[in-house]
Amino acid sequence: MGVKTIDIHPISPSGPLAKYINEDNFVSGVKEENITLAEGEVPAPEKAAIPPDQPKKPSAASSAAETKRTEQKGIVGVMTSVGRSIGSVVNVFYQAGRDTLDVVLKNILPFMIFVSIIVGIINYTGIGNILANAIKPLAGSLPGLLIISVFCAIPFLSPVLGPGAVIAQVIGVLLGVEIGKGTIPVSYSLPALFAINSQVGCDFVPIALTLAEAEEDTVNYGVPAMLFSRLITGPAAVLIAFVFSFGLY
Repeated sequence: MGVKTIDIHPISPSGPLAKYINEDNFVSGVKEENITLAEGEVPAPEKAAIPPDQPKKPSAASSAAETKRTEQKGIVGVMTSVGRSIGSVVNVFYQAGRDTLDVVLKNILPFMIFVSIIVGIINYTGIGNILANAIKPLAGSLPGLLIISVFCAIPFLSPVLGPGAVIAQVIGVLLGVEIGKGTIPVSYSLPALFAINSQVGCDFVPIALTLAEAEEDTVNYGVPAMLFSRLITGPAAVLIAFVFSFGLY
């Protein structure tokens, strides 16, 4: 119904109406210093001051409040303050647990299900093995490793190759066997590690931005930027690794 709601406790939207709660109708964690006059509003007029020669008569409400404050001094006041502090700490942990469960149910579990489906499709259809065997001959040279790195970082392939890690598994085993035989120089092991993993993170970046509560525009521009940047950083990492592999073995 769009009812404006202010909560003095720092909590997130919850309950059956949580999907209707947004930034336009709900705010939490409000303190006195967060409140300001809206533009065009007039502050409430101050009450007229009582002349000094006229004694102020205490009202019944003020007398009761003064009596209550007096009673709360001493051990009772200390117990009240401690109880209030413990309640604030418990509320923080309770809210943290509720937020954690909400993130797990809405973001992490659906992502895990998605990854499981992708891995199942890759293993059942054999697409990953076909792609890995097709680029297998390129694994024995630096230009070939650069081509593998670019192939694994292609924006429309990297999110699919990431969950199954088929390229990394097949080419990694192949290189390990061939390096052990002495067919491929051992110096190629470090650049090969970066070449077959150019797709790492490309499948997780959308969910990572969601977990970080990024704005919609950030997700829309951030995901393509990250995927296309891997076309540059992937081969660059292979070259850097190749340089650092000199004298390493």
